[in-house]
Amino acid sequence: MYIVVIAWLYVAVMMAVAEAGHPNGTLLGAVFTFLLYGVGPVALLIYLMGRPARRAARARREAAAGAAAVSGQPDAGGEAPADAVAPVRKEP
Repeated sequence: MYIVVIAWLYVAVMMAVAEAGHPNGTLLGAVFTFLLYGVGPVALLIYLMGRPARRAARARREAAAGAAAVSGQPDAGGEAPADAVAPVRKEP
């Protein structure tokens, strides 16, 4: 997937260079060309193609949290352990 991203960004850079080098072109136009033809679509593509990996990571986190809650450990919920027996004081 990254080879497509690199190739697309190369094409966008070349379009921006052509825009900046053209007699009627401007540097601002070149920046917008790179942002709108290069960075924008690439960011969207990476976000959409990364969805399965994010979903799998979330499922692993939920499974780990569920396993910790079911393990039966007294402090598996992440709370600080308390004394099992309350301390007893002598009356003065």
